[in-house]
Amino acid sequence: MEKSFHITTFGCQMNEHDSETLAGMLLERGYVQAKERKDANIVIFNTCSVRENADKRFFGTLGQLKKKKMEQGENFTVCVCGCMMQQQHIIDTLKAKYPWVDVIFGTHNLHQLPELLDNLYREKEKQLAILPDREEIVEGLPSRRLFQHKAFVNIMYGCNNFCTYCIVPYTRGREKSRKPEDILREIRSLVEDGVREVMLLGQNVNSYRGQSDDGSVTDFTDLLYQLQEVEGLERIRFMTSHPKDLSDKLIQAFVDCPKLGKYIHLPVQAGSSRVLKEMNRRYTREEYLKLVEKLRTAVPDIAISTDIIVGFPGETEEEFEETLTLCEAVRYDSAFTFLYSVRKGTPAEQYEDQIPEDVKHARFNRLVEVINRISAEKNAEYVGRTETVLVEGPGKTGGKTFSGRTASFKLVNFRGTPDMTGKLVKVRITESNTFSLVGEAAGPEA
Repeated sequence: MEKSFHITTFGCQMNEHDSETLAGMLLERGYVQAKERKDANIVIFNTCSVRENADKRFFGTLGQLKKKKMEQGENFTVCVCGCMMQQQHIIDTLKAKYPWVDVIFGTHNLHQLPELLDNLYREKEKQLAILPDREEIVEGLPSRRLFQHKAFVNIMYGCNNFCTYCIVPYTRGREKSRKPEDILREIRSLVEDGVREVMLLGQNVNSYRGQSDDGSVTDFTDLLYQLQEVEGLERIRFMTSHPKDLSDKLIQAFVDCPKLGKYIHLPVQAGSSRVLKEMNRRYTREEYLKLVEKLRTAVPDIAISTDIIVGFPGETEEEFEETLTLCEAVRYDSAFTFLYSVRKGTPAEQYEDQIPEDVKHARFNRLVEVINRISAEKNAEYVGRTETVLVEGPGKTGGKTFSGRTASFKLVNFRGTPDMTGKLVKVRITESNTFSLVGEAAGPEA
């Protein structure tokens, strides 16, 4: 029987890229990728443990497959992997309430999926493979990219920051940087395959330290300057950047490297220095604002986005107001806003003064109102400009509408043609919305 698979991904760009790798490995082994979950006889869930909502969505979706699994038995395979699987209480829950799951593996075992499936079909026994961490980095894994003209590229894995609310260091392990030669080799190969833009991924790319075989060390900014010289590569982006490690050297790279998109995601998490200290963020409100000032002095039109957590334990009304005033001061182009949720195994789980849910929701709504107003005002500044857009493909509305991103990562919708996909196109901005821009194609990039 033909074995077809479908992957459902929860979480961040790191998880999306992991799913690309899972797909690449299975396709290389002769499996077929199904567009819809209902058409696959192998279903894979790649999980995220950062937010409680992702946990609930995963378990809810997983539960929907029980009936199909009971009916089809070994002709239908269910696999779960990713960050949630690195937590013992999740494994215990799966064993107790979802015993029909066939394969469970963690973030450090992704490369073993084909082997685990082989073992499952040969031995007729459920497979469990969880490593607490992995010293070596497995290179050369295949990938089925979501887009032909842009690609995710991991430059490092893991996190050493141990923010008190965050589970990532426990699920992704300690920081490990890839060799710069391996990164450059991968990106050159991607460019040869038609990629125009790369997104460099790491929990904190600023702390990248890649050691070559000769013992020399390349830091993150050094890597950016090397990528600037890759012929055929048009744009470089990265995600994500920790404020405590944002150096003057990296800020200068935005000036010196034309290929580096004029955009930075700089998570602040809170506007109060006291709350930031409780979060173990290792910078103050004042230090963060100074970094923003440096960025805007070096690159006046740089777009800045952020992450903000509402309702961290002990957050007072006055401290929440500090978050609002910080947003007014920085004027973010966009922000990912989250209600604080307890993550089992993190220090903040034990903190007293947990904020009531109704208070968190009320504050969240006030924050979103401020963020959306500022985003709309920032986008309105683009009307009348002509921007270079890397066209991603047809827009969500269909028809002749196409969409793409500016160098500052703004989403632009405009009337176009299929041959524009993957190309840099000049677009004159005619309208603005809260989350996107509207424009008219003005010709190809010179």
